[in-house]
Amino acid sequence: MARDSSIPPSEDQACRVVYRSTGLGIYGSVIRYVGMPLEKIALFTNSSQVSGTGQIGQAVALTFSKNGERCYYAPYRVVGPASLVSWFLQYSIMGMVFQLCDAGLSSALGIERVPYGSQIMEDPSLDDERKINDPPSANGGTFDSIKNAAKLFLAPIMSGSIEACVANRAEVQRHYGLDRFKEVESTLYGGRKDVQSLVRRFSGAAFIANASRNTVMSASSFVITPILYRRYYPQEQKCASSLFWFGLGINIFVGNCIAITQQALWGRALDSVASPILGEPVKSLLYRNVIKEGWRQEGMCAFLSRQKWASRVLMNAPAQGTLPWFYNEILPLGETAVLDVYSSMRSKIL
Repeated sequence: MARDSSIPPSEDQACRVVYRSTGLGIYGSVIRYVGMPLEKIALFTNSSQVSGTGQIGQAVALTFSKNGERCYYAPYRVVGPASLVSWFLQYSIMGMVFQLCDAGLSSALGIERVPYGSQIMEDPSLDDERKINDPPSANGGTFDSIKNAAKLFLAPIMSGSIEACVANRAEVQRHYGLDRFKEVESTLYGGRKDVQSLVRRFSGAAFIANASRNTVMSASSFVITPILYRRYYPQEQKCASSLFWFGLGINIFVGNCIAITQQALWGRALDSVASPILGEPVKSLLYRNVIKEGWRQEGMCAFLSRQKWASRVLMNAPAQGTLPWFYNEILPLGETAVLDVYSSMRSKIL
């Protein structure tokens, strides 16, 4: 998309980042709140609170119950102000951080950014023509490939980790429920004010598993989908609807198949730190013990099963699965107007 020449490049880039991030934050927040029952079903299914046959049915019963009685609005009772804020920050920061990481790493390494918007609709044969007209040296081509691989590996990790800093504590709150969450936090951290306790309270329990899951989904939405779609999808079939379904498919059959193991580890870890052992609550989290106990109880099904995958897809696909489509097809529609407004306000102020 052409840039408004009246805006300096640095301000132009900052304006685009703010616009795209805000749009993603609003979109993700609305979709996640509407789909809260699906999230609770997934949280219960990917925990140790359900087991054996009929896990989805058990999770549905737990989702729509309050104090042992059926309550159809129970899933929304776990949504507090922290969740509303974290949803917005989660999706806006996920987009913003990935853009900043992608831009920063690309600039530092001297390589191209991940395709966005109309770029992913381009014919990939143009890349081959450019290479023919301006061939890199043998060492340069290999080194560029290494730099590209390093960037595509690091950017989702940075994005997913920062997203977990913002969102994990609120997700833990929704997992436990507002009242139980306060009890668990009091048990884990008490009134301690040391730096380590404050950091752990801020980031939330089972942070590493959450960050790992977010990394996988960031890579699915912002790296795998646009690159594969641009490079390998039939050129004559590229359009908004095909991108929508392609992104959804990548989310369902690639991203979630990997992320579900981390989601299950996260859920079991939270159940572990909240469960009393010999009358004393657990005050530390060792993932190896969580994995060992889960494997002992249910084998591979503790972390990967059809029920877990299905519940995760139902929760995640409406927001995360449609993110590439919204990011690359819907957001660009308003980008020029936003830049025009900014340019007009800038000219009046200056």
